[in-house]
Amino acid sequence: MIKKTAPLFLFVLFLFGCASEPEPKTTLTISAAASLTDAIQEIVNTYEETHHVNIRLNFAGSGKLAQQIEHGAPVDLYLSANQAWMNKLEEKKLVEPDSRTDFTSNRIVMIGPKGQEQQGSLEELPSWSTEQQLAIGDPESVPAGTYTKQALQTIQVWSKIQSQLVFSSDVRQVLAYVESGNVGYGFVYASDAQISDQVSVLSTLDPKWHKPIIYPAAILSTSEKKEEAKSFLSYLLSEPSQKILHNYGFQKVDDQ
Repeated sequence: MIKKTAPLFLFVLFLFGCASEPEPKTTLTISAAASLTDAIQEIVNTYEETHHVNIRLNFAGSGKLAQQIEHGAPVDLYLSANQAWMNKLEEKKLVEPDSRTDFTSNRIVMIGPKGQEQQGSLEELPSWSTEQQLAIGDPESVPAGTYTKQALQTIQVWSKIQSQLVFSSDVRQVLAYVESGNVGYGFVYASDAQISDQVSVLSTLDPKWHKPIIYPAAILSTSEKKEEAKSFLSYLLSEPSQKILHNYGFQKVDDQ
């Protein structure tokens, strides 16, 4: 009797094992501005704990990410550091207009290596920084660089410091340049300066000098996981996520 029932018993165990195997998790791909790296990584970690999804993150300058999307990169959700790059994708019908949402804001600050001091006002920058290089994100592709250029043009110093400028591919590279002492000063987001103990914040640029620093998010038109992207976008706007963003130096959209 035992020999006859053993195969049936094993077959039942096999079926039970197959039935109990969990469904594979969906993978959601998010391309996000480099300045969001630490905050978004923490938000994603908390989100994955309670949702049946794996999230793949791709961080770079907003312009570079937008160009990747234009060339067909498989992305589900795009988080930009400015409206301009999102506008370009929307004009090309690459994002879902109804999903577009502003989720946080920021400020631009001038930083130097730890212990460095500012020698004068920003309006007097050309006269006291002549022996130093100044690092900013490339204004053509990095929103932090675009905002910085707008501000320095507003106070009429941009054209006077051209020979001192070092352009970077994203704002985190500016931070690294200043941390290493390769440049005397740099312009980054307040949130970037906050994560480093190797730099000093010398001054905060007046928000009136540049366009509002608003971060928009949108679901890609080509995404095959729009529901999952929508769910994460809702979580990004939730109180727990907004608290994480605040802890990393970001501000509410209404604070601009």
